[in-house]
Amino acid sequence: MATGYPAELGAVLRQALARLMRTPSHSRRAAAARRGARSILALTALASVATVLLMFAVDAVWIGLMPTRGTASLWPVRILTDFAKSRYVLWTLAALLVALWLLLPRLQGASRAVLIGIGTRVQYVFLAVLVPVLAGEVLKGIVGRGRPFVGGSADPFNFTWFAWSEAYASIPSGHTITAAALAFAVSALWPRLTGVMIVYTVTIAITRLVLLAHHPSDVVAGALIGLLGALAVRYWFAARRLAFTIRPDGTIDPLPGPSWDRVKGVARDALAP
Repeated sequence: MATGYPAELGAVLRQALARLMRTPSHSRRAAAARRGARSILALTALASVATVLLMFAVDAVWIGLMPTRGTASLWPVRILTDFAKSRYVLWTLAALLVALWLLLPRLQGASRAVLIGIGTRVQYVFLAVLVPVLAGEVLKGIVGRGRPFVGGSADPFNFTWFAWSEAYASIPSGHTITAAALAFAVSALWPRLTGVMIVYTVTIAITRLVLLAHHPSDVVAGALIGLLGALAVRYWFAARRLAFTIRPDGTIDPLPGPSWDRVKGVARDALAP
């Protein structure tokens, strides 16, 4: 049994990777790609115009209205903002994914199928956050925009290209990327949570401004990258019939997930001696 379990776990991991990397098979994926391209173009155009307008008309004024960096009374804001710290979110999702993988070899039949469905959805959320976060880190280093008051003034045009330093990593906002990507991914799977996730994203964006970590244009750019990354990952999954399906008009919808009663049943089976 000791040698059997590692072999079974290895097979589970290979199967998970094979499902994720298999050739797209959904017959409506072209319609979804066209619809997605239109959405991406519209989002990019709108957010790009908003970012430029904010840089010229709002950033410097807004920064001047914020409390001084390090104000002691802002401790609740510092706690709130950490709920979108990328490494906290990603490590939590990764730990959940590993736990599911470790449990899978213990299950057979319907319970195994349910756990695979849960794992596929967690995998989607993890990648939907990871992809835009990585893209954002590259953009931060290349663009090299100074954070508010770096250099002594609220200059929204303080750029040092290819700086690759924390002080010059203002655009895009990494926390907002994480929040927007997580919000989209969760809402895509469970539409009833859309309102809650929008409030979460807006709250995180506000905390970044209040803490003088970013300019307003930074959080708009971050939200755009988070949405685009999560959109792209959703299409990848839908084209392979993983967690999503595609309507004839190209709209991507979540596939029905396991009920709470089924999840509790799987938990009992997985934890049984």
